[in-house]
Amino acid sequence: MAGHSKWANIQHRKGRQDAARSKLFSKLSKEITVAAKMGDPDPEKNPRLRMAVKEAKAVSVPKDVIERAIKKSQAGEGDDYEEIRYEGYGPGGVAVIVEAMTDNRNRTASNVRSTFTKHGGNLGETGSVAFMFERKGEISYPSEAGDADTVMMAAIEAGAEDVESSEDGHTVWCADTDLNDVSTALEAELGESASTRLAWRPATTTELDLEGMQKLMKLVDALEDDDDVQRVTTNFEASDEVMAQLAAE
Repeated sequence: MAGHSKWANIQHRKGRQDAARSKLFSKLSKEITVAAKMGDPDPEKNPRLRMAVKEAKAVSVPKDVIERAIKKSQAGEGDDYEEIRYEGYGPGGVAVIVEAMTDNRNRTASNVRSTFTKHGGNLGETGSVAFMFERKGEISYPSEAGDADTVMMAAIEAGAEDVESSEDGHTVWCADTDLNDVSTALEAELGESASTRLAWRPATTTELDLEGMQKLMKLVDALEDDDDVQRVTTNFEASDEVMAQLAAE
C-alpha cells in the first residue's frame, strides 16, 4: 500500500499524534477495559487484552494507566460499550471503515454521518465498502528488527501470509484467526513487535492526487477526533511524489 506508512509518519511529524496524545490514551484505555471485561483480566490468558496492552505500551501509555483500565473492568465499567462499524466513501471515492466503541449509538451515528458530509464524503450501509478489504492480523516491527530477508524468513516460519518491508519498518500480515500464534512465534525470533492488532487490509485501492489526499486527511483527522471512534481505515493509494508534497506542507 503505497503511502500508508508514510502518512502515519507525516501525521507524527506535524505533531498531530502529540496533540491527540491524551485522546489516544483514553481510546486505548477504553479498549483495554472492554477487552478485560469480555475475557480474563490477565493479559496472558486473554489474547485480545494482550494485544490491547501491547498497543498501549507501543505509544508509551504509562503502566498505572493500563492497570487502572483493567481494574475498571472488574468494577463493572465497560458494560455499556458497544462495538459498531461504520462504512462509507470519502473524497475521490476512497472507501472508509470507521470502528467505534460507544455507550450511545445514536450520538455516534449522528456525529460520524455529519463528519462524512462536512468533509465531502457520505456514509453508506454496513457492508457497502467492507468487501474491498480483508480482515487480517497485522504485526509491525521497526527496521532495526532485521533486514527484509531475515523478517521474511521469520514470518514464513511463523505461518504468516505476507510481509511488506520499507525504510520505515516491516509489516507482517496473517490470517485474523492466526494472529496470536504468529505474533508469539515472531517474538521468539525477532523480539517484541511495535504493534500487534487486527486490521482491515485493502484488497483494492483508489489512487488520489494531492488535493484528494489533503481532503482525505481532513476527513480522517475529524473522524479520529471523535471520542467514540477507535480506528479509521481507508483504501487510498498515493504516489511517492504526492506523499512528498504532503510532507513538505
